[in-house]
Amino acid sequence: MKIAVLGSGTLGVATAWWLHQDGHEVVVMDRQPGAALECSRANGGQISVSYAEPWANPKAPWRLARWLFKDDAPLWFKPSLDPKQWMWGLRFLWECQPKRFEPNVKALLRLAEYSRQVLQDMRQSVAVDYHCLEKGILSFYRDERSFDEAQEMADVMRNFGIDRRILSAEEVVALVPALKGIKHNIAGGDFHPEDESGDAYEWTTQLAAHLESSGVTFQYNTHVTRLCTEQGKVQHLEIIDAEGEYQHVAVDAVVVALGAHSAALLSPLGISCPVYPAKGYSASFEIKEASAIPDISLTDSAQKMAYTRLGNTLRMAGTAELSGYSRALNGKRCLAMVKQAQELFPNALDFDNVQFWSGLRPATPSNIPLIGRTEVRNLYLNTGHGTLGWTLGAGSGKALADLIAGRQPEAEFPFLR
Repeated sequence: MKIAVLGSGTLGVATAWWLHQDGHEVVVMDRQPGAALECSRANGGQISVSYAEPWANPKAPWRLARWLFKDDAPLWFKPSLDPKQWMWGLRFLWECQPKRFEPNVKALLRLAEYSRQVLQDMRQSVAVDYHCLEKGILSFYRDERSFDEAQEMADVMRNFGIDRRILSAEEVVALVPALKGIKHNIAGGDFHPEDESGDAYEWTTQLAAHLESSGVTFQYNTHVTRLCTEQGKVQHLEIIDAEGEYQHVAVDAVVVALGAHSAALLSPLGISCPVYPAKGYSASFEIKEASAIPDISLTDSAQKMAYTRLGNTLRMAGTAELSGYSRALNGKRCLAMVKQAQELFPNALDFDNVQFWSGLRPATPSNIPLIGRTEVRNLYLNTGHGTLGWTLGAGSGKALADLIAGRQPEAEFPFLR
């Protein structure tokens, strides 16, 4: 079949990879001038299987209420007149119920475990240098209350077969000596050695280049304006190509992997796509003193901030703003991030030349991504992965290729239809 994959981020390129393995004619389209220039560009770099937790949990509404009027809070909801934002928020509150939490954890965790294995298999067959580190992820907690809550979550994970090891403050510092300077502010931590880290941008762009050399077509600077349907199927795409010309492209199937922009394309067809942008930030620092930066990826739970070493760069990423589609940087957030990095690594980084970035994470109210077929029988979704796109990307792409081929995916997950 001729299959159009819309979006060239981690999800789109992984999907294209597995569709190409099945022998399909694949064309990838993206409005950007290259691959991985949206959420895959400068994210936190963590393959965080043991932390594949939904934002929607029984404690989340109380935290949101506490953070509502703080624009530098880890999770900030900025109310607007957009009805989609309010509908998303109401559904989010529904997903915070205890009866919804554990099924959502299980779904994310099973897909994350599967995806990590798929990523490991993929890198055996294609040479990609993306600063991969298989050193684990350490989360540390700054007060007893959050540490106790983390142990509760670790117990939930253990019930699903994930051993997040609980560490004392002394054990945290022994594992990561760079945190010695803030030991007095650490109540404890947890650690999972099988988690990984790496540069999603490097992985995705190199994988896209490999696919292009193998016959997959990539059309950049291409805006898909409409999915033209007839008799319950997408017959062709209406696009504006790189020269600004309208074109109609006939296809046998379509995969929408447009992240936070998926809903706008699907809405005219009446297809529900409860994806709303959750803007995240990152700051990239050049490392001046390599011995002071750990290889283990870190998460500061109090700030909801991840720190990952990517070669000679330290990537710091986190926070979430539910404030619409603007990618404008919030100066308070940027300043707060630099101060937090200075607290942890005061002499190890170049603080004068920081590269800030923001990306619109495609979040569903449950944090469960939308993977599978829509009511239009040749139209498929691979979107809504929120903060876990890099963690879930490889497995989501393979699972969707299986569904398109009529095979049962290996992962235990609530796929669409």
